[in-house]
Amino acid sequence: MDHQTCIISNKKEWDAYVAKSLIHEAFHTWYYHSLNKTGEPLLFVYEEGDLFIALPVIKRKIENTSFFDMTSVYGYSGPVSNIDLSDLPELTITNFKNAFVNFMKGQNVVCIFSRLHPFLNQHSLLNNFGGLRENGATLYMDLSLSIEDQRSKYEKRLSRQVRKLREKGYVIMEDNSAEGIKNFTDMYWKNMDRVSASSHYYFDEQYFANLLNMEGFENKLVLIYNGTELICGALLLLSDSIIRNHLSATSPEYLKESPSKLLTDEISVIGRRLGKKIFHLGGGVSGKEDSLFTFKRYFSDLRVKDYIWCYINDDDVYNDLVLKAGAKADDESFFFPLYRKAKRQTETYVSDIETPTI
Repeated sequence: MDHQTCIISNKKEWDAYVAKSLIHEAFHTWYYHSLNKTGEPLLFVYEEGDLFIALPVIKRKIENTSFFDMTSVYGYSGPVSNIDLSDLPELTITNFKNAFVNFMKGQNVVCIFSRLHPFLNQHSLLNNFGGLRENGATLYMDLSLSIEDQRSKYEKRLSRQVRKLREKGYVIMEDNSAEGIKNFTDMYWKNMDRVSASSHYYFDEQYFANLLNMEGFENKLVLIYNGTELICGALLLLSDSIIRNHLSATSPEYLKESPSKLLTDEISVIGRRLGKKIFHLGGGVSGKEDSLFTFKRYFSDLRVKDYIWCYINDDDVYNDLVLKAGAKADDESFFFPLYRKAKRQTETYVSDIETPTI
């Protein structure tokens, strides 16, 4: 079948494709990609008749070379389509691969890394490329269950702790106002100081305001107060069927109280009220079933495989870059592309909603 491709970098056309896709999130939009300052946001679009596949990427310069690589934004991105990716014909998958490989060659791109979305069947499309890797599991709540059934599945100590936190009479509110954003930002920055986070995690008030006012989305800022004192909060990203805690913070004075447990429970209530199907909790660090994963599992043991995509388009150039960088593979963890490993900044931030304590 005849097909065509295009490369999009403007908001109007980019978001038009995203809006037509079967399932998408804020992570796929032009605006969310524009927040990434490490490279150039591009949307590769493949079309066959009425069918399309759109893959958003960040194209980055490889220092001191004429080459580039591509990566995904922070979060869950990867390809979207106006049909279920698991229903794509084999010929379409092959044609898409050939078209995207040619796109990479034309852009002088050596390789691509992408964190994939666990609920979009993207592995069905990308398995044909190679470089698809299982990255452990990710956890979620099934919001079709009643809140009573959900809470009955909580780990026993967690269930008692959530109940006691609710008995304290804390005030929980949705507040997208300028004052609410300022208060949350102040608390969030204190958290970043406490955990010695990398500089690029210090988002300002405008960043949060822009996410809360994204066109086509009804994202929310949920705050928990003890009287007039802000003690915990989270910026929630919402799509048609999924709710998630994108960024959160807890007041340093209330860390032992762990109101993030109450917050997680409340997000599941909000998700049900809004008719969402999934509350995506995420997984452990680097896909491991660590203490972070265990903490999330106290809320739900429902899991789905998590995937990352690490595709090398030019093995000779890639290996030469690794050799020149003096980088070595680590048996304990996987890093891609390996030639960027030596330049990687330490990232120690973990959202308070994910604090691995109970």
